[in-house]
Amino acid sequence: MIAFVKGRLVEKSPTDVVIDCNGIGYHIHISLHTYSQLPTSENIILHTYFQVKEDSQTLYGFADKVEKEIFKLLISVSGIGGNTARNMLSHTNPKELMNAIASNDLKTIQSIKGIGIKTAQRLIIELQEKVIKLFNIEDLTVTYHNTNSEEALSALEVLGFVRKSSEKIVKKIVEQIPDASVEMIIKQALKNL
Repeated sequence: MIAFVKGRLVEKSPTDVVIDCNGIGYHIHISLHTYSQLPTSENIILHTYFQVKEDSQTLYGFADKVEKEIFKLLISVSGIGGNTARNMLSHTNPKELMNAIASNDLKTIQSIKGIGIKTAQRLIIELQEKVIKLFNIEDLTVTYHNTNSEEALSALEVLGFVRKSSEKIVKKIVEQIPDASVEMIIKQALKNL
């Protein structure tokens, strides 16, 4: 309904701004990423998303259209509301979040306050293909997540192998055998190192 708001910046804080638009002050919720992108001049433009619920009407603002599109994707996932999506965009910049979703990086997504393992997994399952298509992420190779791979990498490091070379081999093993155990990954890696 409200695509953008252009006007004079009256108030700003890391979580919201008030923009005077011809005598009407719009209270807009923003992420830390948008806050860091706010211009020093008084006149600004924010791309907005207007969310209507039974008990509230909230206007979210974004420095660019990419952040707005990611926000819309995030709130389409069950269990992620506007405030959680804004928190996610505050914790990490939109490009890092897109790459984390596209590359199946559960660790990065889970590091965001309020995001547990189940929500992170649901987020990746529901958005991975959309993010790759929508933002043309072709150069990014999608990795298959295996919690055992981290453990195997640590063990190989303890055995004296360089982590960088071990990561490439472990990645190949996990791609071929997604449900490989720690022992299986280590045995296969030792054959190739």
